[in-house]
Amino acid sequence: ISGSRDDFAHTHINDIGLQPCPHAETGVMGFNVVLGGYMSIKRVAESIPSDMWIPADRNSVVTLSEAILRIFRDEGERKDRQKARLMWLVEKYGVEDYRSKVIEEVESYDRGVKVERAQPAPTGPFERRELLGVHPQPQEGKVRVGILVPAGRLSQAECRDLADLADKYSGGEVRLTVEQNVILPNVDEKAVKKLLKEPVVGAGSRFSVNPGFIEGNVVSCTGAQFCGLALIETKEHAERMAKKLEEKVVMDRPIRIHWTGCPNSCGQVQVADIGIMGAPARKEDPETGKKKAVPGCNIFVGGRIGEDAHLALDPVRKGVPLADEDLLPVLVEVLKENFGAKDRRRRKRDRIMNKVKSIFS
Repeated sequence: ISGSRDDFAHTHINDIGLQPCPHAETGVMGFNVVLGGYMSIKRVAESIPSDMWIPADRNSVVTLSEAILRIFRDEGERKDRQKARLMWLVEKYGVEDYRSKVIEEVESYDRGVKVERAQPAPTGPFERRELLGVHPQPQEGKVRVGILVPAGRLSQAECRDLADLADKYSGGEVRLTVEQNVILPNVDEKAVKKLLKEPVVGAGSRFSVNPGFIEGNVVSCTGAQFCGLALIETKEHAERMAKKLEEKVVMDRPIRIHWTGCPNSCGQVQVADIGIMGAPARKEDPETGKKKAVPGCNIFVGGRIGEDAHLALDPVRKGVPLADEDLLPVLVEVLKENFGAKDRRRRKRDRIMNKVKSIFS
């Protein structure tokens, strides 16, 4: 369920997605419904419009969801794990017939819920908001503070540090983001300077309120350390590689890099600007001169989230060894060719030259 056009809930890759949209005639706020998004080894699918709209009230949302779940329970392909997702059932029916089936089920509950045709989505200018950093809230004098948790990994001590920070500044409340970071809401604006000086978000800490455009947008699945399906370790590589990329290049906008250990894509590499999926690779052994199997990855490029969502379904590079000396130059090349990255040293030199030119012009 998304509450804004930012679509922080990533409705396009979930079985049931509710996208906020006002009714064109009454102005009542409600949801357009999209269905069938999912990721698996067998198939990766983007959700499709169902041509359904419901009011944004609890009764309507629960009733519609219940109807969809009951139909899936009774008619879904439960015996075949690779097809046990909603998209297969929607395709079996066809969108219009499936919509009719859902409405019939909803009406059978007699709860007063009316499902209408999808409403025109907002088309005005809109820029997806950032979650990291300090941002004002609608409540006067209050801000939200987004804190980077590198690769989504927390130690016990770090959990306690975050809890202490929340007790001190946000009334004990911590909110988690889909991107594996945290938000402290309802922080007093006057307390922000003091919060930013806390050691837990200062130099030497893994946490950061204002991370780089690469470090701040890394997502990673559990990886081989704790998952038997993963082909590679992800979190350690993801955190280290992000730091190295920050040292190598300068970006002018956030770049989302997602890591996943296997084709199940729990790390959702297909929605990332750059997706790194664990895969077999071979590399020459310097002692024998022969190729040998090593941990590797496939690289996806061009996924998008938000209103202009898009899935990158095919890797642009396959079988890249995971070692830093192999993967790092490939990622730098991808960043330069696709996202306008500049060498960090060259970027600094350009600024100096431009300043000199401005003095003498």
